[in-house]
Amino acid sequence: ALQEPNYEHLYSKFPTFNPIQTQLFHVLYHTDTPVLLGAPTGSGKTIVAELGLLRMKRVNPRAKCVYIAPLKSLARERLKEWKSRLGAAPLNWSVLELSGDTRHDSRALNKADVLVCTPEKWDLITRGWRGNSNDFAESPASTGKKFIREVGLLIIDEIHLLGEERGAVLEAIVSRTRLISKFIEQEKGKGSEDDKFEATRIIGLSTALANPYDLADWIGINVDGHNVDAKRGLYNFRPSVRPIPMEVHIQGFPGRHYCPRMATMNKPCYAAIKEHSAKKPVIIFVASRRQTRLTALDLISYAAGDENPSAFLGCPDAYVESITSTITDASLRHTLSFGIGLHHAGLTSSDRETVEKMFLNGDIQVLVATATLAWGVNLPAHLVIVKGTEFFDGKTHRYVDYPVTDVLQMMGRAGRPQFDTEGIAVVMVAEGKKIFYKKFLYEPFPVESCLGERMMENINAEIAIGTINSIVEAVGYLSWTFFARRVKMNPSFYGANSDSEEDVEDFFFQTVKNTMKALGDNGCVRLEDDLEKIEDNSAVTTTVLGLAASNYYLQYRTPLQMREGAREVRNAISRMLEANEAQKVSADEKYDASSFTPVIKPKQLQPYEV
Repeated sequence: ALQEPNYEHLYSKFPTFNPIQTQLFHVLYHTDTPVLLGAPTGSGKTIVAELGLLRMKRVNPRAKCVYIAPLKSLARERLKEWKSRLGAAPLNWSVLELSGDTRHDSRALNKADVLVCTPEKWDLITRGWRGNSNDFAESPASTGKKFIREVGLLIIDEIHLLGEERGAVLEAIVSRTRLISKFIEQEKGKGSEDDKFEATRIIGLSTALANPYDLADWIGINVDGHNVDAKRGLYNFRPSVRPIPMEVHIQGFPGRHYCPRMATMNKPCYAAIKEHSAKKPVIIFVASRRQTRLTALDLISYAAGDENPSAFLGCPDAYVESITSTITDASLRHTLSFGIGLHHAGLTSSDRETVEKMFLNGDIQVLVATATLAWGVNLPAHLVIVKGTEFFDGKTHRYVDYPVTDVLQMMGRAGRPQFDTEGIAVVMVAEGKKIFYKKFLYEPFPVESCLGERMMENINAEIAIGTINSIVEAVGYLSWTFFARRVKMNPSFYGANSDSEEDVEDFFFQTVKNTMKALGDNGCVRLEDDLEKIEDNSAVTTTVLGLAASNYYLQYRTPLQMREGAREVRNAISRMLEANEAQKVSADEKYDASSFTPVIKPKQLQPYEV
């Protein structure tokens, strides 16, 4: 079907694509239509993304693909897999990671075929697409101009995270990508020599969606009308189409307080392992590093109580001892000797890799992990236990629930297609939430926009780039966003009076006006007119502080606070030094105060509290 021996070599491990991949194959591999796929975890969405990448390289070998992963752990997993498959012979493509931890020079970026990014990094880089980074030559945004126009494919994994805290960044990325495509198309229409140019194709991958039409329209799929091209590229599958069938058990536990409730779940965890997966691999998801350790120790004591302490060990004791001698974490050394691994961000990378390898090889049967593993390393398990659906949120200083998407992602680790014929998930929740999870686990909520929370940063970035030069252009920019589509569909949620065109326009104008006021008060923009006399054609320009916020990815309030704070610190230090010198002069009468000029060397400065 791929009609290319080098591409067929990638999929030699299985004879056919699965039903979901088969349905999307023609649109992915023989057209350049944008695609939105909503399907359960474990449906083979990665291969869907790869088919889009192979199509792009087949049509335009010089084009680049950008893959956006919501977490660094997920980006690293994708990088590792694609480097071994796409970076090796016969394709030999260059695959690079772009995140806060990496830095590449412009030559490496220009030579790259595939870029694996976190949303924030790509948002920052695309801010330099016009090439006018002004005086900030060293900022990350200044490296963007060289290769952004060569991007032929943008793949966004887990696009349903649009409705969560970091969703505003995804929204900015897609909206800007479509703006860039339109701009370059218009440029091409004015006599560009590059006839092969295609607008950047967007592929969005998600779990099942409740409002797929809004997302599809936003990424460029035609959802209006009933002709043959309408809705082409939009695929939204129910959770029941999962390639590997899954049995779900939801158990409720009483108890008001978090820690005692978690402790009561340990014995049922052990019972679930014995009942559902006595010899097959098990992953237990918990909320914290402390819980990984406590859960593992309790499982060991229950196994010892059954007079079978090595129940979870799948290899000889001598082999385990040789491996544990290389482990640096004391708790992990202890639990591994009983066949239980721990996995959390507090472990060193070598310890984590050792645990992952032992679990994959079947040397240990149980892995107790924090929830981030659900998004990161792709480890197979027959049974997944979600032990508690709450975690401690440091910002609000209280326990809050995981989003339903996170719980689904954890459950999706059960019964992976290449390894199992069935999967079992046990979700342990507080008694009061049992009915909620039974009802809503497979009835997804509509995805709402989070752009309002980061409106100032996004509008400031577009003004700094030069995309927005007036109030009417700012309102026009909003019309490209997912925020605009949801305001029309659900006006009361966002504060609009109704879904009529007039009310929506008024709401956008008021939103832009409030945004400009906040940016102006913080010195990021300069308005031509007074805020009270502001009109559609009122001009708006950026300032040095606005450029700094955009180029260094700061909150809009930060540059002014830094400037004012630096002045305050300087004045306070000056006052302290003057007071010190005055004391010295009064203490030593042989100096004439009028002719005394203090010479202060840096090493003589004492630290002062300001």
